[in-house]
Amino acid sequence: MTNPRPVDNGVSPLFVERWSPRAFADAPIDDAQLSTLFEAARWAPSAYNAQPWRFIYARRDSAEWATFLGLLVDFNRSWAQHASALVVVVSATQLVPPGQAEAVPNASHSYDTGAAAAYLSLQASLAGWHAHTMGGFDRDQARVALGVPEGFALESVIAIGKLGERDTLPPVLRERELPSPRKPLAAFVAEGRFGFPEAEG
Repeated sequence: MTNPRPVDNGVSPLFVERWSPRAFADAPIDDAQLSTLFEAARWAPSAYNAQPWRFIYARRDSAEWATFLGLLVDFNRSWAQHASALVVVVSATQLVPPGQAEAVPNASHSYDTGAAAAYLSLQASLAGWHAHTMGGFDRDQARVALGVPEGFALESVIAIGKLGERDTLPPVLRERELPSPRKPLAAFVAEGRFGFPEAEG
């Protein structure tokens, strides 16, 4: 597939070659490959180096697969069932700052965990895999089914797999099975103060 995304401002092709397909091949993924993805996530930056991210996963050939798949909304389940693994992303909402003994709220737990998930996705792309992050899942059900205690936020689910044939998708999804474009820098970068179109008027 030819990637229609233009590379601007000298950015590495790695960033535009990564995308989130829904058509996955029925390819198994082993522990070594998954460990490489989690290792990449491990090196993401975080406030106070608290590393609030937690990853809970199931592979498609495991006994836990049905539980993980059942957490997804119907739309996501319809295509994610062909992924090689599903990863539930969780973040610790508190941290113990250096030099202190008591935990305090971590205002950046979601932000930092998102960075770790991005590192995982980029490593997947480098290794010839694809990662598709989803927000459409039952968080309450996931907390109970996976034993996630209070003090941890359910952030997302990532489907990981090898790229499959777009013809395996329903027609409405086949049309969308392309790397999506991005807004121009002017839409989200401003010098000096907030000055974006959303604030006008």
